[in-house]
Amino acid sequence: MPKKWLFTGAAIVVTITASLFLLSTFSAPCLTLKNGETGQVFRSFPVEEGEEFSVTFIHSVNQSPVTEVYQIRNGAIYVVRTIYYAFGAGVPTTLEEGQRLEYTEDGAMMITGINRRLERLSYIVGTISDHTLQIGREAISLRQLCGRNTTVQFLSGRRLFPFFARAQ
Repeated sequence: MPKKWLFTGAAIVVTITASLFLLSTFSAPCLTLKNGETGQVFRSFPVEEGEEFSVTFIHSVNQSPVTEVYQIRNGAIYVVRTIYYAFGAGVPTTLEEGQRLEYTEDGAMMITGINRRLERLSYIVGTISDHTLQIGREAISLRQLCGRNTTVQFLSGRRLFPFFARAQ
């Protein structure tokens, strides 16, 4: 009887080790957009370590564009900078240590040096104005992808078998 348990235990260890090897070998980092209420996956995007993506929307109070830029690092999402044209509720008005305010050629205010890891990143897709995801060379309407008034959760993780990676 003890040999049977030893064999079973060894088989479990080998299976787990092989599974972890295959997962790390045949998986790639990805950014996944899910419905924040149902968990339905809208779409996954292959990403590289250090790659940036952004979400642009029209601010509900001052009616000007806001772009929030994020970066994938160590399997997590970091906010790295924000770009806006006017002040309003929820728009930064003070700088924290390490942050800089710069002005772009078109007159936008850009805060850099944010570098804050986010435990959760969600947007509620606009009913009046759209939210646009920019990832790589692709601009995606979140309204078209997910629907109006949908809570979209952004998750950084790994996807199995990335044989159809985005063209570079």
